[in-house]
Amino acid sequence: MARLADYYLVVGYDLDKRAEGEGQGRILQRFPEKDWEDSPFPQGIELFCQPSGWQLVPERQPASFFVAVLTDINSDRHYCACFTFWEGLDNPQLQKAVASELDEADEELAVVQPAQVFAPKSLVLVSQLDYTEVFRNCLGLIYTVHVDGLTVPMETVVGNLLTCVIPIAGGSQRTITLGAGDRQVIQTPIDDALPVSGSSVAQLFRQLGIVNVLYLFCAALTEHKILFLSSSYQRLTDACRGLLAIMFPLEYSFTYVPILPGKLLEVLSTPTPFIIGVNSFFRSETQELLDVIIADLDGGTVTIPECVHISLLPEPMLQQTQTVLSMVLDPELEIADQAFPPLSTQPSALKIQDKEIRGVFLWLFARLFQGYRWCLHIIRIHPEPVIRFHKAAFLGQRSLTEDDFLMKVLDGMAFAGFVSERGPPYRATDMFDDLVANHVERIRQEEACPHKVMNHVKELAEQLFKNENPYPAVAMHKVQRPSENSQNTAQNRSPFPTMDDVAVQLFIDHAAAKLKTAPPVVKAELKGMVPSGPPLGDTVDRNGSVMANSARRLEVVRNCITYIFENKMLEAKKLMPAVLRALKGRAARVCLTQELNQHVLQNRAVLDDQQFDYIVRMLNCTLQDCSHIDEHGIAAALLPLVTAFCRKMGAGITQFAYSCVQEHIVWTTMHFWEAMFYSDVQNHIRALYLETEEGEQQNNHEQPDGSGDGREISALELASEQSRLWPTLSKEMQMERVQKEESTVFSQAIHYANRMSYLLLPLDTSKNRLLRTTGLADVESVSNSYVTNSIAGSMAESYDTESGFEDAESSDVANSVVRFINRFVDKVCNESGVTNEHLKALHTMIPDIVQMHIETLDAVHRESKRLPPIQKPKLLRPMLLPGEELVMDGMRVHLIPDGREEATGLMGGPPLLPAEGAIFLTTYRLIFKGTPNDPLVGEQVVTRSFPIASLTKEKRISVTLPMDQFVQEGLQLRSCTFQLMKIAFDEEVASDLAEVFRKHMHKLRYPQHVQGTFAFTMGQCGKMVVEHKTKDKNQSLKTLSKNLVKSAKRTIGRQYVTRKKYSPPTWENRSSFQSELDEDEISVSEEVDQSSLTLSSTMRSSDRQTMSNVVERACCRDYQRLGLGTLSNSLTRSKNEPFRISTVNRMYTVCRSYPGLLIVPQSIPDTTIQRICRCYRQNRFPVVCWRNPRTKAVLLRSAGLHAKGVVGFFKSPNAPASGPSQADSTSLEQEKYLQAIISSMPSYSESSGRNTLSGFTSTHMSTSDSSDKLRQPKIGALMKQVMGTKEDVPGTFSRGGKWGSIRGSGRLSAYNADVGTRLAGKESPQPNGGPSEALFLRQQKAYLYIIGDKAQLKGGKQDSFQQWEVVPIEVCDVRQVKNSFKKLMKACVPSSSTSDPNMSFLRCLEESEWMALLHRVLQVSVLVVELLDTGSSVMVSLEDGWDVTTQVVSLVQLLSDPYYRTVDGFRLLVEKEWLSFGHRFSHRGAQTLGSQSSGFTPVFLQFLDCVHQIHLQFPMEFEFSQYYLKFLAYHHVSNRFRTFLLDSDYERIELGVLYEEKGERKSPQVCKSVWDYIDRLNKKTPVFYNYMFSPEDEEVLRPYTFNSNLKVWDFYMEETLSEGPSYDWELRGRQERAAEEAPEKADSSGPKSQRHIVWPCYDSLSKAVPDAITKLLQDLQSLEAELGQTSEKWKDTWDKMKTAQRTEAKLESKASFSSSLLMSSNLSHQRRSQGVYLQESGGGSSINLACEASATSTPAAGRPSTSTLYSQFQSTESENRSFEGILFKKGALLKPWKPRWFVLDKTKHQLRYYESRQDKECKGVIELADVESVIPGTPTMGAPKNIQEKAFFDLKTTKRVYNFCAQDSLNAQLWMDSVQSCLSDA
Repeated sequence: MARLADYYLVVGYDLDKRAEGEGQGRILQRFPEKDWEDSPFPQGIELFCQPSGWQLVPERQPASFFVAVLTDINSDRHYCACFTFWEGLDNPQLQKAVASELDEADEELAVVQPAQVFAPKSLVLVSQLDYTEVFRNCLGLIYTVHVDGLTVPMETVVGNLLTCVIPIAGGSQRTITLGAGDRQVIQTPIDDALPVSGSSVAQLFRQLGIVNVLYLFCAALTEHKILFLSSSYQRLTDACRGLLAIMFPLEYSFTYVPILPGKLLEVLSTPTPFIIGVNSFFRSETQELLDVIIADLDGGTVTIPECVHISLLPEPMLQQTQTVLSMVLDPELEIADQAFPPLSTQPSALKIQDKEIRGVFLWLFARLFQGYRWCLHIIRIHPEPVIRFHKAAFLGQRSLTEDDFLMKVLDGMAFAGFVSERGPPYRATDMFDDLVANHVERIRQEEACPHKVMNHVKELAEQLFKNENPYPAVAMHKVQRPSENSQNTAQNRSPFPTMDDVAVQLFIDHAAAKLKTAPPVVKAELKGMVPSGPPLGDTVDRNGSVMANSARRLEVVRNCITYIFENKMLEAKKLMPAVLRALKGRAARVCLTQELNQHVLQNRAVLDDQQFDYIVRMLNCTLQDCSHIDEHGIAAALLPLVTAFCRKMGAGITQFAYSCVQEHIVWTTMHFWEAMFYSDVQNHIRALYLETEEGEQQNNHEQPDGSGDGREISALELASEQSRLWPTLSKEMQMERVQKEESTVFSQAIHYANRMSYLLLPLDTSKNRLLRTTGLADVESVSNSYVTNSIAGSMAESYDTESGFEDAESSDVANSVVRFINRFVDKVCNESGVTNEHLKALHTMIPDIVQMHIETLDAVHRESKRLPPIQKPKLLRPMLLPGEELVMDGMRVHLIPDGREEATGLMGGPPLLPAEGAIFLTTYRLIFKGTPNDPLVGEQVVTRSFPIASLTKEKRISVTLPMDQFVQEGLQLRSCTFQLMKIAFDEEVASDLAEVFRKHMHKLRYPQHVQGTFAFTMGQCGKMVVEHKTKDKNQSLKTLSKNLVKSAKRTIGRQYVTRKKYSPPTWENRSSFQSELDEDEISVSEEVDQSSLTLSSTMRSSDRQTMSNVVERACCRDYQRLGLGTLSNSLTRSKNEPFRISTVNRMYTVCRSYPGLLIVPQSIPDTTIQRICRCYRQNRFPVVCWRNPRTKAVLLRSAGLHAKGVVGFFKSPNAPASGPSQADSTSLEQEKYLQAIISSMPSYSESSGRNTLSGFTSTHMSTSDSSDKLRQPKIGALMKQVMGTKEDVPGTFSRGGKWGSIRGSGRLSAYNADVGTRLAGKESPQPNGGPSEALFLRQQKAYLYIIGDKAQLKGGKQDSFQQWEVVPIEVCDVRQVKNSFKKLMKACVPSSSTSDPNMSFLRCLEESEWMALLHRVLQVSVLVVELLDTGSSVMVSLEDGWDVTTQVVSLVQLLSDPYYRTVDGFRLLVEKEWLSFGHRFSHRGAQTLGSQSSGFTPVFLQFLDCVHQIHLQFPMEFEFSQYYLKFLAYHHVSNRFRTFLLDSDYERIELGVLYEEKGERKSPQVCKSVWDYIDRLNKKTPVFYNYMFSPEDEEVLRPYTFNSNLKVWDFYMEETLSEGPSYDWELRGRQERAAEEAPEKADSSGPKSQRHIVWPCYDSLSKAVPDAITKLLQDLQSLEAELGQTSEKWKDTWDKMKTAQRTEAKLESKASFSSSLLMSSNLSHQRRSQGVYLQESGGGSSINLACEASATSTPAAGRPSTSTLYSQFQSTESENRSFEGILFKKGALLKPWKPRWFVLDKTKHQLRYYESRQDKECKGVIELADVESVIPGTPTMGAPKNIQEKAFFDLKTTKRVYNFCAQDSLNAQLWMDSVQSCLSDA
């Protein structure tokens, strides 16, 4: 029972205490005078009676009523019902005072003063019950008694009111009367746990709308600040009441003030959450609140500030809740669109609607909290239940760990209250308990169907309504209201009387006495066990990952664990990766813990090392995905296991698994330990009571085991039973139980102190992980700080006092761990009520526990260092080239996938990367060899390698491996052969070893001198880097070259030479070698007439030999081929030749970087050359390098001019009037030189020096054939494109005909648009085409075009007499090439995969601008080809003459001259233009330490790419294949051959490299020149040959050069992981052999599939899927081998095929189109378009389609080698071969029989044998002098089949017996006779 009202008071306006304008209220009377014990009188009620402030008003206002809510210090709510009416003030003085107060400022107002002012007076009831209507009626009655002057004494009414007692709950109705003829019925709710809301919830939704209220609801639950605004006080109270009602079953526990007085507004800036209502009057004061959500009830808005983020309900709940709410509030919405809507769809009445809305929220909470009781831990049952909620488990089972809203709700105060109130298992239950326990299944099934939900909600609403209104409403109310007239005519009403205190007090005392004597009302409280409801099933993860718990995965996990414990390690290893993948899923992790549990006996499981390692790996993998809160309880389940699994390590030392799984964040989380502790305590307490019960049970019944109800009794059920029995126990038993529980908790605390020390103390306690400062120190840990920040914070104060972190002793580890455990113990022991004595005991124990543990760990740590390393995959050794040696043996690394997706399995197929293996550093390459981590491809071998010389960038990276959770240090190595290796060093590789590796790599990459490169050190001892001082092998050559230079210095005018000490030019100075004479180390004065010094007179014999070598160089052979000059012995020249070979540079004195012999015009003496060369950069003056055989135009190359040269060259106005004195002499000489070149052209000489049009036309247009005419206009267009003029030339391609006739006069500058316009055949500026006065008639076209650099030719002026013209173009800078190449590498071989569309391959390719650069080079080249083809000579004079110039000049020759498109020709072209003319290979390739800073610039690669582009467009014009180009591209940077080392011939001679190829080879297997290597390889295999080769006669190629026509070279993209790059052919052959030998053993395994899967990034496509012709040639070879015939060379077979085909074609008169097309050579222009499609056109066999070689093509004859003695006798070959033929020879011991070509040579008295008939290289020699006898033999093992026995014979020598076998017995007899006759002849 409870009092209806605690206090009644009258509050009036306080006239005495009036501040300026602000009145105050004061309590006039209060009953009872003294406070009740159970509810003290609330302070400050006066403020709440007039929340907007006490004020006097000029006219009477209607009476008002509202209920304010006050909360006292015990957080009990008091409801203050305020009834306010207004009384007139009659006191005249007061009126005066008030008036003056009203208008202090304005005197005139005093005249119109109101006659009367009114002051407010409030009647207030304070109650703990919330009956708004009853209070309104009671206070109204008191007022009515006063106003209407009823006869009832006021005291009686108030007395009755204060003594009225009613029940709190139970649903009974109570009728009360206050003795004024009134009667009221008070209806109590059935269950007071449910809030009573009336219709306030429905009102709230009507005012604000569904979404707004949901926002407020979520905000209130997640502890935000909420402020209601309204101009009505009662509405504020109702809104707050409504909001609290929908929060049920959670109770709001923060500040709750439905009506806040204006005076207390500063409360709004409190930092804690609140729900507060404020009158709209104060709206402006609420504006500056930044973090308060404001709900305006009158306007229906909710304003959420920007800085506030409200977490909303998780979907789909939010959506479903909104749907159901709208069905309640607006049922018409659903049928609004129906054509025939049902007639009645009115929403329910407000009261019912209110309950329906609350039903929705109840249903929502039941869904949110379903199964919460299964996550309660009961820690103590007696004396009071102590209960904790296991939040992590709850979230984990609901798979809502990510959900913000639920996390916040569970962390909030309201939920804590919920747990403490609803946690106890034995208590009264309410509607919510019932819902959660019994309706969860229904809710789950119906949640998706709104109508079913609606039905459920209606049921709930009915219950809620019944709770408030159990009986039908009774109309028994009778309450007086004041009569109308009394309200209006109360002008002169008497003031509210003061009552008689004593009378009222008597009433109260009387009632109190009555209550005392009355028997106590015993409310039978229905306590019972709270049902838990169904346990939470595994709700499928939200992303529907049913995969996670597929049975197959669990089976894999189980099998693997079984294998481990059965010691089947190989099987386990195969399954391991699959298991580690499966452990990402929760079900698999749970399964793992269960499986491992079964292998633990008596808390121990002793494993051997490998088992231990696997188990630890699985544990680590399982834990690494656990979050810090461990929501799935995985870490909790593993905790007992990590202290169970162990391995013996030596005498009495055991290592437990926990020392290997400490690196996980979960162990450092306090919440985790608490949850673990509580669950363990719960289990122990349950066990404690189960024992006592079982004991009793056994006494009472002899119940057989297991015949119980088959279900375990949960801890909560036990607790409920115990709580029920508690009152029945005796005091002693109660005490005993309390003690038992307390000591259980205490013992668990000790146990946990131990456990925590296990997992928190690192194995190596000297390394304090808590104090790690650098991230680098911990290669092996993911979480650097091993204890989370919270701990670090708590330890900070102790660290700051020390001097520094580094020298912290191990005791620091101990201290920090002790502190952590102490904090834990304090927390849990206080919560679970452990006595203080016990707590103190614990605190003293903990440091000892930690110390002891540290000591045991030290022993373990010592032993663990001695462990043998774990067995990892065997390191595979790579094949090495002959002469290649290991510098560092294999270090175990992991090859990590980079941005190329093929190998990672993203494009399909199992991932080949990551792979585990080793990295090897050899003198030549960097090789990774290993096996993929993925067991499905575990048998494959992955190889990635690149030459160490091609390394362009190396950077350190840190990598997290998928297999382990450790971060490894690694390296990312990029190579300019388009390879990228990302490696992570295994943990077994010490970091200093990795550092040594890097140092060695750098040393090898950048040797001190070029002699340190592999091409030089190959095959020498394994010294790291050859020092510059070591004695060179080629001593003779070295001295020779020195002598050469010395003699040169001697002979060139002895008396004039000034010697400087010779030092080879350093790399840095090389670039700045100005050719000023004084800088040359041989300074020659000009007086010596050098023309008098002929070669023969000045050279000694040794030098002469060198000179003849020079003559044999590539350039010289080519000059002779082109007819550019000959060197006869006497060096006399035929004078009619326009050019001569000059030896002016034979000593490399004129130009260091040019070859020794140069082609210059016949008329220019050497002295002039020496002068001219100074005008050009690097002294590279113009020399002829090619002549067009048809037009006799020549191609020259030079460097750009020095700046002063340009000025002198172009600016001097060469008028005949001015004498030579004005002009610079060199400039004149230069002009003379150019003139000489021009006059050497036949076209010039024919026009007899006069520039007449007729002369020009006759000579020229007659020679050019029709095809030229078609092509001519193109040049102008080309020129324009190249020069980049802005004008478009649309008409040029269609204009046929001759060149335009008259030359334009206005030459503004050297590169105005005019040049292009003229060349394009456009009209000249003269409109009539006639000449202007000063204009000389001159032919259209210059004789010589100089392609120059735009930047240098600025401001040059040209003179109309000169016959040359400058074409300025923009060249790409070396820097541009370098940067472009870097970007190209990143595009083709990205270091990491990215989904960024701006980083896609094509976008990166475009940004690299590589294609644009190719386009530019090709475009210039095509222009030059066109110019040469039309008869003008061209001089390419760009940059220093060794980069772009070389590219252009070589491409021009390649396009113009078919010879250069053969294998021999291309070699010659590269040797001539790139090597002899001094392209700086070493510098551009950054091959030595000196050039390291300049970086890698792939000028030669760019050239090869251009050739590749041309090759793609003209596949039938090249004898060599694309592979040939890739081969060169790879080896020009690989430093395997000496060909591409050094920067010029001069340097090569200095080092003695240039001519060594001629000398005897010490080791024939080591090729020093790439060309020899290619020749040899070409003989063996057609890999360099292009079967489509069928060239046109004299075809000039004109490729398309636009970007759209260029393709990305596949050299940049392809990779072969099976064997590494295929460009080191020896390795390839060896690998195949190794592979062939291996299967022979393993063939017994059963039938093998014929299918072979070809992976684009793994297999070598050309090998796996060779083209048809290669395949046929291979088959032919293998068949010949099987039949025992000597196999022919592939080239011979191929040539035979082609000649046969040609004759066939001739025989067939009606040949098919394709074959005739192939065979004919005159369809010159159709071929370009059709040749490409040949494969598709129906032709003959595949060979028929292989395009043919023209009859003129020179077969690639191997040059005879000087290494055999036999070469001396070549001329008389026929006489020496007295007998020859094929014999099978048995090899040495255990070697097979092989067919060989034998030659019996009487002259030399030898029997020689060769691989085959055509072979020039002799394989072996049997000296007949050593032969003792020839006898018939017998067949031995492995002899050829199907051969008669008599065909065998043996040859016995002094050393061994040779077994031979001829084709038949006859043949054998012949051989025996011949040998015998030779022997007898001797």
